[in-house]
This record gives sequence, C-alpha cells and structure tokens, in this order.
Amino acid sequence: MNEVFDALAHELEWAPLPDDQCPDGPVATGACGLVETAFADVGVWAHPVGTSTDIEQDEVFVVLSGRGRVLLADGRDMHLRPGVVGVLVAGTPTTWVIDEPLRKVWITPR
Repeated sequence: MNEVFDALAHELEWAPLPDDQCPDGPVATGACGLVETAFADVGVWAHPVGTSTDIEQDEVFVVLSGRGRVLLADGRDMHLRPGVVGVLVAGTPTTWVIDEPLRKVWITPR
C-alpha cells in the first residue's frame, strides 16, 4: 500500500488525559492513526500548551510544529521544535512541558 498523508492538516480526535497525568491542570491531547504496516504503526499526535506525564512505549517521532521539552527520568531534557527527531524507550517516565502547541508524527513497532 503506497499512500501520502498531510500530517499537518489531518483531523485529530481530542480526549482529556487522566487527572493523574496533568500536574498543572487539565490537558486534552489529539491523536489519529495514519497507517498500520507489518512492522510499524504510524500516527499524528498533538499537545496544547501545558504539562502532562506519561510512561512511554518504544517510539520514534518527528516534531512538525510547536515547541517544548520532554523531561526524562534520568534528568535529561529533549528540546522539541520543528524538525527534531526523538527516540523514546518503553518504560521511560516522561514529563511533557509544551510552550507552543505541539504536533508530531509517531512511529511505534508492531
């Protein structure tokens, strides 16, 4: 299957995160799966200005728009801006601090 997706314009489904993932108040994120292949799932995810926490799964992502950072449990920061490619390892606790609404494409293994 050969396809092209406009990840900046693709409509997302928005849902509130659980309260325990929102240390500074309510946050709703948007997401949409784009394609499932034999080896990976690909989608788009968006986060408004604000802070949320998560326990990650294995993921490679590319930031399309927005700015912020991901605080990792080991004390490092991943600075996010358009064009940044990030790699997250399953089981890693993270805190997403978003300064400008963020949109990324994510790729996870099947």
